[in-house]
Amino acid sequence: MNSLLDRRTLLTDFTTGLAGIALTHLLQQSRLTASDDRSPIRPVIDAADPLAPRAPHFAPKAKNVLMIFCSGALSHVDTWDYKPELIKRHDTPMPGSDKLVTFQGENGNLIKSPWQFRPRGECGKMISDLLPNLAGLADDIAFIHSMTAKSNTHGPAENQMSTGYTLDGFPGIGAWVNYALGSECRDLPAFVAIPDPRGVPQVGSNHWNSAFLPATFQGTAFSAERAIPHLKRPDSISPDADIATRELVQFLNKTQLDHHPADRQLAARIASYEMAARMQLSAPRIVDYSDETPATHEAYGTNSPDKVQAGFARNCLLARRLIEKGVRFVQLFNGAYAMGEGVGNWDGHKTLQAQYSIHAPILDRPAAALIRDLKQRGLLEETVVAFVTEFGRMPTFQKGASGRDHNPKGFTVWLAGAGVKGGHSYGSTDEFGAKAIENVSTIYDLHATLLHLLGINHERLSYYHNGIERRLTDVHGHVLSEVLT
Repeated sequence: MNSLLDRRTLLTDFTTGLAGIALTHLLQQSRLTASDDRSPIRPVIDAADPLAPRAPHFAPKAKNVLMIFCSGALSHVDTWDYKPELIKRHDTPMPGSDKLVTFQGENGNLIKSPWQFRPRGECGKMISDLLPNLAGLADDIAFIHSMTAKSNTHGPAENQMSTGYTLDGFPGIGAWVNYALGSECRDLPAFVAIPDPRGVPQVGSNHWNSAFLPATFQGTAFSAERAIPHLKRPDSISPDADIATRELVQFLNKTQLDHHPADRQLAARIASYEMAARMQLSAPRIVDYSDETPATHEAYGTNSPDKVQAGFARNCLLARRLIEKGVRFVQLFNGAYAMGEGVGNWDGHKTLQAQYSIHAPILDRPAAALIRDLKQRGLLEETVVAFVTEFGRMPTFQKGASGRDHNPKGFTVWLAGAGVKGGHSYGSTDEFGAKAIENVSTIYDLHATLLHLLGINHERLSYYHNGIERRLTDVHGHVLSEVLT
């Protein structure tokens, strides 16, 4: 039987408890507690100007992000990940493949890439002929060959690459960035998503949604072909009447806000209307390419007879113009799902060589021109480029098919631009490209690295939601410092 608490024990516990509280307070004041280094940082948002620029946590190396997302899972073993053993053992069984069942079923033999690998740039990086123009940028690129994903299904894997989570309902990385830093561009959205000319990726707006973050931080989706809807003044309203209406609305809004200065929802609504009004003037100009030189149009291929390639080229040019105007985060998609498996995307299950031969020219010339254009204009010095896909593909062909199945156990993504070590390779997959084995990396690590380049501590950027301090990287992730300058 436990004894009752006596007076002496009570007084002892009381005094030692007070001493502990006092010590903790002193340590916090001296910034010596471990928790202080990881305590949440929640940006202070001005409801009247929610996208006002905010200071980063530390000195950044990049101001903007361009994310090029290849929907459908671009094969690493046919592009960036050179495997001599795969060539040597072409059309032979992969060790252990008799027990291997992947997303769509059994696998056949190891199959080398139909495209030859060659050394590129001064660094001599071996890259295939599938994407020769992007391969020519090898000296500017840091390849991460050991990326892994949590899902072998497109939808959840797309979610993870853009939001950090395989489930729906989490903010895209662009929304997190703008929540943390705001925007220096006052008349365009801070986060723009540019879908492929053929349509949207499988999970659609999940890529650029704000979820539980304030709606003002969500991405705005538009492209060179599909401008932002509902911005054009109706023909039935004259310019003078439009201006007079705006002035009246502005007066009424200011009067209402003066009477209710503490109403944050009212201030936020007024701010969103004012942004929309500014976009009526700026958005049409951003997709007017008449001021671009013929040489620029030729470099991107905007006049290509292939309508899809020309459309993607114009999207790439739009991405450069947005970054040039100071848009904080641009997410550019290559590939869409409306057309079916592998038809309009990189999901090469059945006839990989035939499908990739169609998709590669659409991506290669315009995307390479975009990065070269950024570099030529000095914009790459303040922009980090992330080239990603939701997972990789198997080094084997599927049984009874001429294509590769899903592979989240090892694939390649790459970075270029501000703060990135060019001509560098990090991590590796096994001898066939089936599984990451050296410096195994996660999407959490990729996100942590991108935030770090922007001057954001991924362990501290937080938003309190439903009793949880939410982070883009959850409770995971570390900065891939080896690929940074």
